[in-house]
Amino acid sequence: MTTSKEYIEYVCEQIKEWNPSYKKMFREYMIYINNKPMFTFCDNTVYAKKLECIKTIMGNAEKGFPYESAKECYIVDTDNKELLEKIIPKIEQVVSVPVKRNSKKEKI
Repeated sequence: MTTSKEYIEYVCEQIKEWNPSYKKMFREYMIYINNKPMFTFCDNTVYAKKLECIKTIMGNAEKGFPYESAKECYIVDTDNKELLEKIIPKIEQVVSVPVKRNSKKEKI
């Protein structure tokens, strides 16, 4: 099962004050705030990296693996607006904007 577009849009509506955007990646989605990857979506479930900055807030949260070979992540309750308001600023402070890699290949 993959994440539905309706679910992505629902989550974006929940956090609209942060102007989120999303991108399809590997048949699933990543949500970005200020061009920073914040949450991974897999099978209509939202995952956040287990970062030290949200450990006290998310310590008792359910945990899971978004996909095979992934590291364990926190499962985010996207209906809990208060939780989202606490963790998004903390994650946003420590996550950096991904650097685009130059994929030029040498011509022979």
